[in-house]
Amino acid sequence: MNETGTNIEWFRRGLKNGIPIGLGYLAVSFALGIAAKRAGLTAFQATLASLLCNASAGEYAGFGVIASNAPYVEMAVITLIINARYLLMSASLSQKIPSDMPFAHRFLMGQFITDEIFGAAVTVEGPLNPFYQYGLAASSLSQWALGTCLGVVVGNVLPARVVASLSVLLYGMFLAIIIPPARKSKVVFGLVAASFAASYIFSILPVFSSMSEGSRIILLTVALSLAAALLFPIPHEED
Repeated sequence: MNETGTNIEWFRRGLKNGIPIGLGYLAVSFALGIAAKRAGLTAFQATLASLLCNASAGEYAGFGVIASNAPYVEMAVITLIINARYLLMSASLSQKIPSDMPFAHRFLMGQFITDEIFGAAVTVEGPLNPFYQYGLAASSLSQWALGTCLGVVVGNVLPARVVASLSVLLYGMFLAIIIPPARKSKVVFGLVAASFAASYIFSILPVFSSMSEGSRIILLTVALSLAAALLFPIPHEED
């Protein structure tokens, strides 16, 4: 999608492409709302938390810390470890940002990075217009916050199996993001397959299974990215 256009046009493209992400978020965040309810948060507090913290695992951990009455320091450390992978995503996405982009845009783009928004943003060919990511965030993260709110209000009356089944939608949506580029490139396909295999192996190995999921993601991301960069470098003329 190496297209040109005004900021408004880019924003509209982001709004449109963020709709399926938002639908997945709306369903999955029901469970997050239930966790917030159990932690004693009101609908307003849970919704505000989802608007300010765009990370499902980080929010789950935060609500768990609140429920256990743990100190703020523990919450800060746990959230930092779980969400550290976004540092890698931000570093990767910064390569698509023009060097003269103002700091305010850089800051907001960093705030609006999630796994799915990152996956959609990196597929844009050429420089990334910040308003495209703003559109993605507006149509998807608003649904994330709405789902959290609804989860607090009505989530406790839903059967546990229904809530668990809703989480499958998010994984299916993420597969829809990575499959198209994997079909175009054998290298990407191989890396995706290696990522799945390595993630499973690390989850059952005694040494790595005791690590948090966020730490395993960071370790695998660095290792696989480094291997891909060394074994399959992108020629300078293509870059």
